[in-house]
Amino acid sequence: MDNIQAIKQRFGIIGHSPQLQHALKTAIQVAATDLSVLVLGQSGVGKESFSKIIHQLSNRKHNNFIAINCGALPESTINSELFGHTKGAFTGAVNERKGYFETVNGGTIFLDEIGEMPLDTQTYLLRVLEQGEFVKVGSSQVEKTDVRIVAATNVNLLERIEQGKFREDLYYRLSTVVIQVPELHKRGDDVLLLFRKFVSDFADQYHTPMVRLTEEAEDILLRYPWPGNIRELRNVAKRAALFSEDKTITAEQLLEFLPQLGQKQRHLPLPHKEANDSSQGFYEREILFKFLYEMKQDLNDVKQLIAELVQTNNLQMPRPMPKGHSMQGYLPLPSPNSDNYSSSYPENTFNEEPRSEEGPIILNKDYHNQEQDRERYNEVEELEESLSMEQMERELIERALKKHRGKRKDAAQELGISERTLYRKIKLHDIQS
Repeated sequence: MDNIQAIKQRFGIIGHSPQLQHALKTAIQVAATDLSVLVLGQSGVGKESFSKIIHQLSNRKHNNFIAINCGALPESTINSELFGHTKGAFTGAVNERKGYFETVNGGTIFLDEIGEMPLDTQTYLLRVLEQGEFVKVGSSQVEKTDVRIVAATNVNLLERIEQGKFREDLYYRLSTVVIQVPELHKRGDDVLLLFRKFVSDFADQYHTPMVRLTEEAEDILLRYPWPGNIRELRNVAKRAALFSEDKTITAEQLLEFLPQLGQKQRHLPLPHKEANDSSQGFYEREILFKFLYEMKQDLNDVKQLIAELVQTNNLQMPRPMPKGHSMQGYLPLPSPNSDNYSSSYPENTFNEEPRSEEGPIILNKDYHNQEQDRERYNEVEELEESLSMEQMERELIERALKKHRGKRKDAAQELGISERTLYRKIKLHDIQS
């Protein structure tokens, strides 16, 4: 652990998430060997940093290191760039040229976006990996090279193999050791550590006060999916440091000059802050929004089912039972034509006028009056929506904790909130987990 911490300080690696720790540990262990390494991860997660760590900790650290973006090299010249060419090998080749595999001999080559490499170039590369040999473009002379290859990609190479765009034998030669660099949104509080590092660097560079975030603003950063990963976070931190008038940034201010954060929030839409409700946080309401939205959908389905049953079976629609009364007298009466009809009901029951509010509403022949139906549905809906907001929030949290057997991290992910917010709500509602 101390060794990993020293490596992070040396190479400027910020974070302590388990996935990042595992990736660093793998890089440190493989560095002392000459094995090929395949670094996987989305664009912007810092894959090149791992190639530098592997090189600097290897026996090749005193030799050359070069990073090459395979996707940026034209297909017509990539072979010449990597392996060199002879004079007159193609139009414009007025002189002989050495390629990277010759100039970096004894060192390390980092091949980024390896999945974009053309198939014929993959054949050249496979020969280097298997035999340590290459041939310059326009030449027939075999030359030797001793280069360690670290490759990286943000695409699924197995899918590329199925599509016939990547050689399967090359894939297995490159992937002797695989390092998976985690996406930023999977690194938890590392997002906040990186943000502070970036705004601190900005403040030092331009001699400005360092901005800070409120707890609600930090929750926004923690819940944002960060499709651009560390590269996107760095840009956000610089904009926040540049455009914020106050050095303490609230959630509203963060969304004000960074609207894309509000548009891409995961799981739930962000509620708007009400002018007279300064005490209620964003994410307390997000939990309720989710609960109410699901409950509303269920209620609408039930209402639709009831309406269909009423119309097809001539059933009655009971009034909501007043508080303090028993259920007796409030059950719907069956239709005389239904299978459940019993002679225990008087024959004239269905011709009576509706009773008072203290008794059941008996349907007459004009029951299918649509206006009456709507009024009764509204009464039921009002009764359902009078539930306590705090109780619904507590119930939703308890259900999530029970589902995940008390694991707060999984429960927070289920609710779409940060683990810190969940912990705060558990204490607020005195929930035993």
